[in-house]
Amino acid sequence: MSVANTLSVLGFRLGWSTLRRLPEPVAYGLFDRIADVAVRRDGAGLRRLRSNYRRARPELDAGELDALVRAGMRSYMRYYCEAFRLPSLPPGRIDDAVRVVDDEEPRTFTEAGETLIAFVGHLGNFDLAAAWAAGNLAPVTTVAERLKPEEVFQEFLAFRTSIRMDIIPLTGGDDPFGSLLRTARAGGRVIALASDRDLTRHGVEVDLLGHRARMAKGPAVLSLMTGAPLYCAAIHYEQAPKGEGLGGYRTVVRFSPRLHPRVEGTTAEKAQDLVQQCADHLSVTIREHTSSWHMLQRIFVDDLDPDRDAAVRRQEADGIREGSTERTGGAS
Repeated sequence: MSVANTLSVLGFRLGWSTLRRLPEPVAYGLFDRIADVAVRRDGAGLRRLRSNYRRARPELDAGELDALVRAGMRSYMRYYCEAFRLPSLPPGRIDDAVRVVDDEEPRTFTEAGETLIAFVGHLGNFDLAAAWAAGNLAPVTTVAERLKPEEVFQEFLAFRTSIRMDIIPLTGGDDPFGSLLRTARAGGRVIALASDRDLTRHGVEVDLLGHRARMAKGPAVLSLMTGAPLYCAAIHYEQAPKGEGLGGYRTVVRFSPRLHPRVEGTTAEKAQDLVQQCADHLSVTIREHTSSWHMLQRIFVDDLDPDRDAAVRRQEADGIREGSTERTGGAS
């Protein structure tokens, strides 16, 4: 293992072992300072965050955009602080730190032992929302990018397993979509997939915030192939009442109505429409709670690598055999 990888592994292990023991104000204050340093350094990820925010909020002037980027980076670091501290939180504390809106209908499916599919974005704290779902709806299954080095991925795997999340690796294992199909048909799970970014070149192009973007269609295809109900779950941070939440904030999860195709046609055409509905639902939260959108990567078509985008378009032109086993985008 290289020196850099060794330091990365040690850093994550130190985070999980040390941060959970720090007083809450000290831990969150530390990560605020880390965020502010990242803003001053203005690296590639920070510049991409600013570009994405500019598309989401074109009405902001330069000073307002800078303030929003700083708030967004602090929000992003808040997620990591909570991730390090989450395994030590008792279930009651998790419930107090999460506010859920419009979950009555989704509950009817999980209480009946059915599988629920949730399309989520890189918004707020996905892990805290999943921990709430595992304790209140059903155990959670998701797909995760395989981080490098492998030891860091294993640390994340152990962490998410500790909060009743089953992780299917996006690469380096069995076909993830086939695993998701089996999980959905077995019932009794929440399958939550972060799909506002296409990781597989099998995604679809949709309108997001007035721009063309590519998103993963795995949740939509999975729902169409199994009949499992599909919802979009938009997540964001809000300031918590005094004495509640974590570090002065709590996570809000808002479920869309159950999503049904609005078009007739092939599975691909129905999936396209379902993903567009998810993009529309996420757009509302992104505009209203932009700092909770932790998107430090390229997702808009105009920003994508031209060669990569051309390959995607050629693949779509050739057509993907309807009903085939395909990979789904996944995980925060």
